[in-house]
Order: sequence, then structure tokens, then C-alpha cells
Amino acid sequence: MSKHAHVDGVYPFPAVMQTQTIETNGTSIHVRVGGHGPAVFMLHGFGTTGDMWAHLASALIENHMVIAPDLRGLGLSSRPDGGYDKKNQAADVVGVLDALGVGTAELVTHDIGVMVGYAVAASHLERVSRWVAIDAPLPGVGPWDQIRQDPAMWHFGFGGRDMERLVAGRERIYLDRFWNELSRDQKRFDEAKRQHYAALYAQPGAMRAGFAQFLAFGQDAADNSAFLAQGKLQIPVLALGGESTFGPTIGAVMRCVADNVEDVIIPDCGHWITEEQPQVTTDLVVDFLHRRS
Repeated sequence: MSKHAHVDGVYPFPAVMQTQTIETNGTSIHVRVGGHGPAVFMLHGFGTTGDMWAHLASALIENHMVIAPDLRGLGLSSRPDGGYDKKNQAADVVGVLDALGVGTAELVTHDIGVMVGYAVAASHLERVSRWVAIDAPLPGVGPWDQIRQDPAMWHFGFGGRDMERLVAGRERIYLDRFWNELSRDQKRFDEAKRQHYAALYAQPGAMRAGFAQFLAFGQDAADNSAFLAQGKLQIPVLALGGESTFGPTIGAVMRCVADNVEDVIIPDCGHWITEEQPQVTTDLVVDFLHRRS
């Protein structure tokens, strides 16, 4: 398969990768894992699942151990009633690392995954060697107040039983809003991808869990303030922003929490980086992870 060819639907993971369920921290985490070498732990966000990382996994599998879970409550992971603050989800990540016998990992994160990734790095400094943060803010950090007050961010406070009832059976309509408005070119998030993810988010309890990821932002902001009080991260950080979404803002956010930050704006790209610019994104991440200094 040509590395530049468009793939309708989710890109296939390497055949050598396997799936397993890991019980940890009061939940069950669905994990795709395979390969040998330095561990790369990939965290997705809202609107996708760990399936988004297959293109990057294919580029790394020959010399890395690739780990791509579904976040708590999303995809094929279990959907507990609570625990969606990002500090608690960091404990999910550490539990998966422990179960797989991994001491230290490189993080690649997108959207909500960026928030979980920061909590992992800030609360378990010894477990993270590098961090890629892609197109997302951090609650309570830098321009957070301006971001959360943007009318386009109304979904930050959307949740609860009535909202769940409104969306039930209409998950695709709700998700299309994200895929359309946060894309530079809507066609790149093709129909097959939309059907795949909409089916996963239509599972019982999945939208409740998705809303819970956002409703925890107040607690996340308090936790991030406590993390910042301990000092900035010293690990290398690559911050990637879509040209038509967070752009340079992601670099500004990361410099609030880390001293060693390189930032890149991905041209002709919105928020859905692995769907809109998979090869450009993969090349940037692979180059960063292969550096030894």
C-alpha cells in the first residue's frame, strides 16, 4: 500500500499488532499493542478512538513497541460512571504501562489525549521521555479562559441526562458538527470513517462518557494548577497545531508547562490531523521520536 494513498475508512493497523483488555484503576481499557523497542503510547481524543493512530503505528512498528488504547469510556473500553478527570485517567495509562511491563514511554497525544498526556507527564515524571501534543488546549493553562468562552466551545458544558436523551439515536448528527467545523476540508473525514466512529459512539453509555470528558474540565483546571506549581516539564515536547484550528496556540500552551518545546503548524489542516494530513503528521512525529537528544 502506498504510504501516500488515501484510505477510505480507518487506516488498517499492522497485522502484527494485537488487541487485549487490561483491567486497571477500576475500569477496562481496550488496547492495541505490538512491536519491540522503545514504547510509544498514543492517546486519542473526542470524536475518534485509538483507531486514529494506525497510519503512525505502521511507520513506527519496525523499531518501536506501539501501544494505542481507547480512553476510559470511549471506543471498546468500559464506560464506568466516573473517573473522567484527566489526573485519574493518567492512572489508567500508568496501569496499562505496568500491565505491559513498560517503564518509560514516549507519548503521542491528540485532543483530550493531550490533557491526559500532560497529567501523566506531570504526575509520573519518570514514566515519560518525550511528548507530542497535537491541537488541543489544557484546562486552566495559558489562554484557557479565552478558549472556553469562545461560543464555538459550547460543548464544553454540554452533558447530563437531558442532553444524553437529546443525542440518543442522533449521535451521527452531533459528531458531524465536530468533524465538519473542525476540518479544513470536510471530505478528508470521509463517509466510511464517519460511519465507523459514529457506530462506536452510539454504543450504550458512550456519549455519556464523551460528555464526561468535557464536564471534568473544572477539576482538570484545578489539577493542572497544582501540577504547574511543581514546575515545568523538562522533557522534549513537540507541539503540532492545525493551520485552521489551534495553529500557534498549541505552542503557546505547551510553553506554559514545559521548557523544551518545538512547535510546528501543519498547513492545509484542521483539527483531524491523522485524517487530513496523515503523511505530514507521521513524518513530523517519526522524526521527533527518532531523535536521541
